[in-house]
Amino acid sequence: MTSSDTQGRGRHAKVAARSTERETLTAAGRAGFVARGIVYVLVGVLAVRIAVGNGGQADRQGALREIATQPFGKAMLWALVVGFAAMALWRGARAVGRRGPRRKVGSRLLDGGRAVFYAAVCWATAVYAAGGGQGSSSDEQSQDWTASALELSYGQVLVGAAGCLLIGIGVVLAVRAALRRFLRQLDTGTMSHRTKQAVTALGVGGGVARGAVFAAAGIFVLVAAVRFDPDKAKGVDATLRSFAQTPAGPWLLVAVAVGLILFGVFSFASARWRRL
Repeated sequence: MTSSDTQGRGRHAKVAARSTERETLTAAGRAGFVARGIVYVLVGVLAVRIAVGNGGQADRQGALREIATQPFGKAMLWALVVGFAAMALWRGARAVGRRGPRRKVGSRLLDGGRAVFYAAVCWATAVYAAGGGQGSSSDEQSQDWTASALELSYGQVLVGAAGCLLIGIGVVLAVRAALRRFLRQLDTGTMSHRTKQAVTALGVGGGVARGAVFAAAGIFVLVAAVRFDPDKAKGVDATLRSFAQTPAGPWLLVAVAVGLILFGVFSFASARWRRL
């Protein structure tokens, strides 16, 4: 065997390894978007129930509880654990991997933050699936974090900054959705005209609703900082309920809830058509 043959086989092995890595990360990303979609759809459905007076808890914890009550609920919960782990893996690979070497540092940091977030969600879901108790609601978690932060030096400034950050994220999410920036990340060339219209409507409606929830939650955190009262902070459930307390009444909550359902379906579309 000549040295050229050895080098050729080495290059072939590297190409095969990179191809396998690419396929694995692509599959992980698609599984992650499916898991995200399931949770958003369920949170939206639970919010609609609240709007019509049927009660419930419209946050991730409530969604997990809803899944657990279904046939094969335990298996579905563990499937979500796998999905969230896959999303954390995909985001982490985008943050530190060789894929997309021209991506800006800010984009990589954002993916890194998302990877940490989904890893935490994966862990919390696994604990719930393993029977580790109901866990705290998003409202309790938000108030506990706010109370702990306010006890720190410059805690009021820290909490205020966190509130402003959430508001900013919400505004950016809503504006990007309204401007249809998400289409740049989708393989629209393989869609029919009608499919592209449907996916665009899902992305705009869902993204604006998602941004509104982030911004509203940020406002409550900012109010908690200004008033130095952690009870003013609200999680996803209480934030959604607050929409029903506006002059528009429960109809605004229904609109936001439907938007979250749309975003969940858009996540399914992302699992199919997003460039990964």
